Amino acid sequence: MANNRRMRYGGRVLALSAVVLGTVAATAAPAMAADEPTRAQLIADCDSGEGKCTFNEPQLGKAYLGSFHPVSDSLYNCSTSPATQSMTWADTVGSTDSAGVSVTAGGKIAGIIDLSVTATYSHTWSSTHSETSSVNMTVQPGEVGWISRAQVMQTVSGTWQTHYDDPKWGHYYWFVPDVVTGPAPNGTDGQSNAVVVKSRKMTAEEKRSCSSSAHKQEAFVVRR
Repeated sequence: MANNRRMRYGGRVLALSAVVLGTVAATAAPAMAADEPTRAQLIADCDSGEGKCTFNEPQLGKAYLGSFHPVSDSLYNCSTSPATQSMTWADTVGSTDSAGVSVTAGGKIAGIIDLSVTATYSHTWSSTHSETSSVNMTVQPGEVGWISRAQVMQTVSGTWQTHYDDPKWGHYYWFVPDVVTGPAPNGTDGQSNAVVVKSRKMTAEEKRSCSSSAHKQEAFVVRR
């Protein structure tokens, strides 16, 4: 009888120990990934000022010529002779980060990167570049012409360090690696901005528009 009582008591102790151990294990379980901030949340806190941010150890990549893109209106030549006209072009090239998000001029993000690059390389970094000029363009009969431009580009890689006055997502500090691609000064690493005149044959529909009284036997401009 005594043995039976000891076994029943022991069974209760074992059961209670299992419950306690289970509670401890659940409490000590590591935080899930969902408890961590996304990259977008951290960068947003940097931009808003909620997080005190620095862009650490910036590394400038080698400059390269970016892709050509249209920067002017289009000149359609419906006449039978080459058409020459002065065309004004304007271009603004911005910066994007590794997630493809725009890094705009005047924002905290752009200012922090500029401060870091200036301190490391002793020259400023700009998130945007704007330029405008005019070019005399000649378009052959039955063709469409426009002006395209390519900007010298450069990457700057580094790590965002975000510091909070009070822990956020369980920590005072978070770190986010990033690569920002933006315009570089003309002549950087021997690369030069380029402006070219491009043209193509009119489509069948565009040729039909030349038969209208408004555009017959003349050159006309279509706004972009």
